[in-house]
Amino acid sequence: MKRLNALVIGATGATGRELVNKLLIDDDFQQVTIFVRTAPNIKHEKLKIYEIDFKYLEKYKDKIKGDILFSSLGTTKKDAGGKDQQYEIDYTYQYKFAKIAAENGVGQLCLVSSVGANAKSSFFYPKIKGALEEVVKKLDFKKIDIFQPPMLIRQPDLMREGEKSGIKILNRLNKIGILKSQKPLAVEALAEKMLKIVKTLSKEKSTTYRPKDLTS
Repeated sequence: MKRLNALVIGATGATGRELVNKLLIDDDFQQVTIFVRTAPNIKHEKLKIYEIDFKYLEKYKDKIKGDILFSSLGTTKKDAGGKDQQYEIDYTYQYKFAKIAAENGVGQLCLVSSVGANAKSSFFYPKIKGALEEVVKKLDFKKIDIFQPPMLIRQPDLMREGEKSGIKILNRLNKIGILKSQKPLAVEALAEKMLKIVKTLSKEKSTTYRPKDLTS
């Protein structure tokens, strides 16, 4: 297997942070290029950092080249400042970046989506995640892996209060055999699964991994 060049967006988020750390120590990857609004305080001989404005992705088109794109960009309506801003980050930026990557010959896409993603959903968040899944499947990638994780156990500094309560409730239900398929998953475990899966061969162009696939 040739040594790969990874591209990452969402590198400073909960999943992206773990993913970058694992990519940097993975001998199958010779370079890890991250595209961020603000550079993280991390240095490594394999790491290349581009501080960019995602509103103007065409300006960075010549930088978006490699073997695998890991797309884990995401936010909340509250953090983004509203639905329009959240849509821009969770859908527009990721789609445009993936489109450029595919046009530049990047062969694989690894997309972090959401449990319940459905373009026909009456709820805003799962609807935009489902819509993103549908459009990226039409792009010219050779292999697309889509991850729909259950509730994620983030790093302590990124954990939201509502998530803490939700995780406690799910863990209690899991202990008595309820909602086992929705068992909370640590972001580190998700990153490990992602790296393992992107290296496997598949007869299908696109494969979606749901909570039960990621927690078993």
